[in-house]
Amino acid sequence: MFPIRDHNPSGRTPYVVYALIAANVLIFLSYVNLMGNERALQSFFFDWALIPARLETGSGYGTLLSSMFLHGGFMHLAGNMLFLWVFGDNLEDQMGHGGFALFYLACGIGAGLVHVLFSPGSIVPTVGASGAIAGVMGGYLLLYPKARVDLLLILIVIIRIIPVPAWIVLAVWFAMQFVGSIGSDAAAGGIAYWAHTGGFVVGFLLTVPIWLRLGGPGFWTRTAGHPAHPQAEYRFSQSRIPKVPRGRRPGSRKSPWG
Repeated sequence: MFPIRDHNPSGRTPYVVYALIAANVLIFLSYVNLMGNERALQSFFFDWALIPARLETGSGYGTLLSSMFLHGGFMHLAGNMLFLWVFGDNLEDQMGHGGFALFYLACGIGAGLVHVLFSPGSIVPTVGASGAIAGVMGGYLLLYPKARVDLLLILIVIIRIIPVPAWIVLAVWFAMQFVGSIGSDAAAGGIAYWAHTGGFVVGFLLTVPIWLRLGGPGFWTRTAGHPAHPQAEYRFSQSRIPKVPRGRRPGSRKSPWG
């Protein structure tokens, strides 16, 4: 189950979102040939990924930025870019291009620092844009809690698109990350739950001044938590596969003998 789009159209072209997606994809392609060579990949990540133990020695601060544009595989990259695509354009519309770019980088750096704080001494390289994107989700939750988000639900052979309020999607996601943070050993590697949790909180807090400028609780009263403009409506085309009556198989004939 994951979001594929929201019903919150943007008023301007999200050039920064496009640029961030392009940068992440191009950088991934620049080292994808290392994926088959674990030693070469580890050496590459040692230079550019976030390693908490290195920051504790007073070096490697540049990796707080560089690690945001690295990913451990195609699915890691695709998942992060999907979330950025769904939630990023509306914040860029509200913050402006430059403001959103600074917001995104601040969320990513903040997420990295939270990860370092909760994984002292770790020598495990950490990569991914998910901390920054978690910040985008935190900001979205504050500004558009009731915007509808379409979830693609896949249960073995059942595929459905379900529209739900954004606050449900984002609150459930944050709760999962927070629970994962408590139950994980950040220094041992795996999913950087604290980076996700920290990035979400940083993004939420950085968006508070914008929310207050818009009127704070009054903004929610005016919009009821929905976008301040009409939400987009999507039509789903009906399947062209003919329905077969229950008890009959396609192409079968009923025997005259019953």
